Amino acid sequence: MYCCPFLLTTSPISFASQLSHLPHFFPFKRSVISHSLNAIFLSNFAFVRQLNCPFAEQGFNCLGNGRKDRDYLKWRWKPKNCDIPRFNVHNVLEMLRDKRIVFVGDSMSRTQWESLICLLMTGVEDKKSVYEVNGNKITKRIRFLGVRFTSFNFTIEFFRSVFLVQHGWMPRHAPKRVRSTLKLDKLDDVSNEWINADVLIFNTGQWWVPGKLFETGCYFQVGNSVKLGMSIPAAFKMALGTWASWVENTIDTNRTLVFFRTFEPSHWSEKSRRFCNVTQNPLLETEGRDRSIFSETIFEVIKNMTVPITVLQVTSMSAFRRDAHVGGWSDNPTVPDCSHWCLPGLPDIWNEIFLSYLLADYGLPAVNGKQYWMTHD
Repeated sequence: MYCCPFLLTTSPISFASQLSHLPHFFPFKRSVISHSLNAIFLSNFAFVRQLNCPFAEQGFNCLGNGRKDRDYLKWRWKPKNCDIPRFNVHNVLEMLRDKRIVFVGDSMSRTQWESLICLLMTGVEDKKSVYEVNGNKITKRIRFLGVRFTSFNFTIEFFRSVFLVQHGWMPRHAPKRVRSTLKLDKLDDVSNEWINADVLIFNTGQWWVPGKLFETGCYFQVGNSVKLGMSIPAAFKMALGTWASWVENTIDTNRTLVFFRTFEPSHWSEKSRRFCNVTQNPLLETEGRDRSIFSETIFEVIKNMTVPITVLQVTSMSAFRRDAHVGGWSDNPTVPDCSHWCLPGLPDIWNEIFLSYLLADYGLPAVNGKQYWMTHD
């Protein structure tokens, strides 16, 4: 049965009635909803993947870095009582013809960007026709990366903007402990580059922690005033408000589909981030990781926006996936990683939901035949 709750585009009243059984629901103009209580994992499943994809950076290539078990590749998110359609990759490539897809955010956004490129490359015969537009190697140190699919005349781009708002150096007359500030009322200075995309996918959250802010001397600024006492949750909400105003005043949502992906939970064994225990199978309980102040703030801000935004709610499903992290299988195995995800892996699931919405929104049907998502024998 295809009645997928991820793909609802309707009026707020009927929308709310359809999802009244889902906790934490907000009646957005467009929304992609998922929750642990309304979905199950399926084993014996795997994606069509290019395992040696040149656009997946080495640090996320767990299999290439020595991981032996592959069980983490066989889990698929399935909503209860309905199904996400399985797509033909050629339909997806045709859907994206002449389009510009732009990801904006932190390294989690870059991981999803890499995943999408690698998934789409499985349908491209001439692999050399897919290339990074500036000839750059995929790395976290580059602020802009763009990959062009020549045969289909579309690009998938990534802009590194970990806070979405501007980061500036210490303002004049600031206290000595202030080395830099986040200007909460000013969007990132590269935001003009995001305009005129056909699809925009935003995320932020991983850098909104004391270790990336106060402990490095970075505080919050509004106008010319440094807000030394402002909390991170309050600053995060103000920054999202700045982003929301920019979208409402700058983006033509009749042309551009706008997505915001929720927070991706980490699975460190304790807060000092020294112990990273990657399991072979998903957790049976979320251990509270399905709730996030950042995700809740995203919902709160977007529900009050005047333009349609699609929320990709990945927090709940990702909270179970302690098995899917990079762990010790990175390009630097001496530094464990229970924040980032293996590629191939969980970010492919995020893209399955994302592409489900796009196919529905652009009016292209799911088809049989050579399937985009395939099941193991």
